[in-house]
Amino acid sequence: MKFKQKISGLFVLILVASCATNPFTGSQTMALVSNDQLFPTAFQQYNQVLSENKVITGTSQSEMIKRVGQRISVSAERWLNANGYQGYLEGYKWEYNLIESEQINAWCMPGGKIAFYTGILPIAENETAIAAIMGHEVAHALANHGQQRMSAAYIQQGIALAGNVLIEDNQTRDIFNQSYGIGTQVGVMLPFSRSHETEADKIGLILMAVAGYNPEEAANLWRRMDANSGGQAPPEFLSTHPANASRIENLTNLVPQAKSEAKKFGVSEFRSLGKY
Repeated sequence: MKFKQKISGLFVLILVASCATNPFTGSQTMALVSNDQLFPTAFQQYNQVLSENKVITGTSQSEMIKRVGQRISVSAERWLNANGYQGYLEGYKWEYNLIESEQINAWCMPGGKIAFYTGILPIAENETAIAAIMGHEVAHALANHGQQRMSAAYIQQGIALAGNVLIEDNQTRDIFNQSYGIGTQVGVMLPFSRSHETEADKIGLILMAVAGYNPEEAANLWRRMDANSGGQAPPEFLSTHPANASRIENLTNLVPQAKSEAKKFGVSEFRSLGKY
């Protein structure tokens, strides 16, 4: 029993001592890995991705990716500074690249390294939708979602290890391992990931609005994403992302809040869609 108490106490101590503040929600988040550790690794991985793929440069589309990225990063800095988080972006090294690939994807690594794949451009259709994607991906980095997922994985692994140490009966241990793996994945890790996606949608909507892009286009983008998928998606409870219908409804409902935030920065009119 004392050993169990020590294990439990150790996990509590780690969680309390390893927390960061999400500037957009004010909530405490897990931070078992610091940005000082995370950023160099992310930058190295980003450079490796660039070296292994064809990076598009000197085209109107690649220049658009850089233009939108710069506007979103400026928007993020303005919002953070205005809300008492001066210096929050210390260590960020923004970079925006367009990669030739049929993948319908874009991402932002911790520290501000961003990649868009050409496969997502036809669905985006316009610069405003690119801003919606950019805002969402940047939001993941700003809210330290990568850091949180890594921390959660460490805790998941640590509890599994503790369970195997503490449970002496082989049959009980086997049952624990099977139920724990499925239970934590479906009941904890996947909902955790979906909550990050929903949070990034909200933050991204604010960032694009402050940058002068109409947040109403984000829901339209996801309508096109939904049409492109042909309805082929796993049930929401088995997915890392919210269902498209849920996402569209949520984005639509958040538009007034995003516009209200933009007005605080003097933005009351938005750029044209910027079709390409």
